[in-house]
Amino acid sequence: MTPPALPDWMLPPGVDRPLWDYVHNESLAQHYDASLGGSSLFHLDRAFVRQWLPHLSSGRLIDLGCGTGRLLADLPAGWHGTGVDLSLPMLREARAKAPEADLIQANLTQLDFLAAESFDAAACLFSTLGMIAPEPQRLQVLRSTHRLLKPGGRLILHVHNRWFHLWSPTGRSWLLSGQREWVMPAHQGVAGLSLHQFTRAEVLALLLEAGFTPLEIRPLSLRSDGRLALPWLLPHLRAYGYLIAAQKAERP
Repeated sequence: MTPPALPDWMLPPGVDRPLWDYVHNESLAQHYDASLGGSSLFHLDRAFVRQWLPHLSSGRLIDLGCGTGRLLADLPAGWHGTGVDLSLPMLREARAKAPEADLIQANLTQLDFLAAESFDAAACLFSTLGMIAPEPQRLQVLRSTHRLLKPGGRLILHVHNRWFHLWSPTGRSWLLSGQREWVMPAHQGVAGLSLHQFTRAEVLALLLEAGFTPLEIRPLSLRSDGRLALPWLLPHLRAYGYLIAAQKAERP
């Protein structure tokens, strides 16, 4: 599938050229699950979502950057999922996996068409927030998510940790360069795709500015169980990323 021909100035907010090519890549969508099936995060984040869903017999969850629908297909009984993604090929895969879900092709920075306080929970997994640039657009996504959640609603978020790059020569060179966006290796014909790397303090500041209260910040390791050994020992430097649960305040 050839991406629609758009000049850079017409690209959607928060979307650069490599990301535009990425979301229109048919082959990448078809092989996405298989290519990432060996990642511990591919399974850990769904368990984390279940842990932090509000204790309701039924509810509505919005999956921001739902990809191929792996979370939507794994929701507890009584929960209804809505998936939002800019990638039509990914949404086609999600439709096969989660036929009962509502699927919407949209840019995560432009969600004003969705009704306020219409969801009990939201998820933004697998570094989706880090694919959006620059920072004001990432904040816009979080503010929109806050608006969409009912009072007491919860957000489950995953981000990568900037300081984990201290542990490799290439990473240390990148840190010394002062860059914030990590350019990933070419993947299925898409080159130059970048991923923002957050510090713990940075992502917490964004959540607070958007109106959320953090409930848990879980540092992740590359072990199969995702747990960080000796989690009290410099987790902000040793974690490769974080799973975060946050909450919108209850109505007074």
